Amino acid sequence: MTATCVILDIGGVLEITPDTGWVQRWEERLELPAGTVNERMREVWHAGSVGSISERDVHVQVAARLGLDAHQVEGFMADLWTEYLGAPNEELIDYVRGLRGSCRLGILSNSFVGARERETALYRFDELVEQIVYSHEIGIEKPDLRAFEAACLSLDVRPENCLFIDDVAVNIEAARAAGMQGHLFEDNARTIDRIAAHVNTDPLVPGRVPLA
Repeated sequence: MTATCVILDIGGVLEITPDTGWVQRWEERLELPAGTVNERMREVWHAGSVGSISERDVHVQVAARLGLDAHQVEGFMADLWTEYLGAPNEELIDYVRGLRGSCRLGILSNSFVGARERETALYRFDELVEQIVYSHEIGIEKPDLRAFEAACLSLDVRPENCLFIDDVAVNIEAARAAGMQGHLFEDNARTIDRIAAHVNTDPLVPGRVPLA
């Protein structure tokens, strides 16, 4: 329970996930007013994020709420996952991979049903860290303090020994309220330096000049 620990978010941290504009494109294609897709799908998006709906039922609800046929549903969901999964933040992933054995490593992510399977296949996060806590699997989203407690429990570490990395300020505030240390992700350089200070390791990574 005294081990030093680093817990990271996925989207916007380990994955680079810019807005692809896919929702707006579907609204234009379906001739719907701006904001209609998320308004109609809000309950489904929430259910998927806390695991109270299956992937199959998400597809059913997309078809029913947006009036799509089976082929359109497949395209709609493919566009959703393209933005959701983004691209790997290779520099940070490589750095975290080099930390294995020097501290406990975990992930705490607000997620969507189906995320574990896709992220495992694409990015092998299950090999990068020891434990992954997904909101759709525990039924709790950040910034609920119970999400941070679940992450610490999964790694058998004390909150005060954990550094939590996220790109959303309210989640950092919640992590600190849960007794953890927190770092708001803005870029790789500052994040790597902050992690290095926490685990007392050399912050140097290939191709990067350390901050003064």
